[in-house]
Order: sequence, then structure tokens, then C-alpha cells
Amino acid sequence: MTAVVERRSTEGDREAEKGRVALKGFFRVTEEWRCSAEERSRLLGGPSRTTLYNYAKLNPTKLSNDTMERISYILGIYKAVQLLYPTHERANRRIRLKTSEVPFCGKSAMEFMTQGSMMNLMMARQYFDAKRGR
Repeated sequence: MTAVVERRSTEGDREAEKGRVALKGFFRVTEEWRCSAEERSRLLGGPSRTTLYNYAKLNPTKLSNDTMERISYILGIYKAVQLLYPTHERANRRIRLKTSEVPFCGKSAMEFMTQGSMMNLMMARQYFDAKRGR
């Protein structure tokens, strides 16, 4: 019985550590993108300010599958944009530039991604991956 409890605890610890690492990446990227608390919340699907504040402490936290998937899209977008442009500054600026290209249709990538839908994050990821020939 003790081994089962220990294994569950270890699995829970691993999941919480994965959440902490994911949040660390998320906050690093959104800091580079100069995101407001409102934008960060929308990118994560709308958690409360208190939850966002607790996430920012980077304590080990088991995140929902939805939150992990959102962070995965955001980190993928960040990587693709960094590979597309010669400097971090240009890459990070690109996220805020309005474009008439689909799927953004006159909005910046940030405006598009912060509409709250997971689909928007997926479409932005697909767009930037396609731009870099992936």
C-alpha cells in the first residue's frame, strides 16, 4: 500500500514540476512580448487574476490539459517567430504588427491569439510554422 501511495505522490510531483516548467516558459515569452496581465489571462483561456498571480510565483502546479496545450502553442509560436527573424527584437515586434494575411485579417497576431479561443492559438501556430516552411 505504501508503494502505491508513494508512486502516486511521485507522479503528482512530476506533473506539478511539468506545470512549473511550462509556466516559467510562458511567463518568459509573454514578458518578451510585453504582454499585459489581461493578455496573459486571455492566452491561458481566462483564469482569474488570483490564479494568474499564483501561476506567476512559479510554484510546482498541476495544470489542466487545456492550459498545457495553450502554453505548448504559445511556446511553438515563439520558437517559429524567433527562427523567422534575424533578431529577438524583430521577432517579438512581429507579434504586435497588424497584417492582412489570413488568419489575422487586419489584426496583429497578439490581438488574434487573445480572442480566447484555442483554435486561434492553433491557427497562429500553423501560420508561423508554414511561414518558416515547416
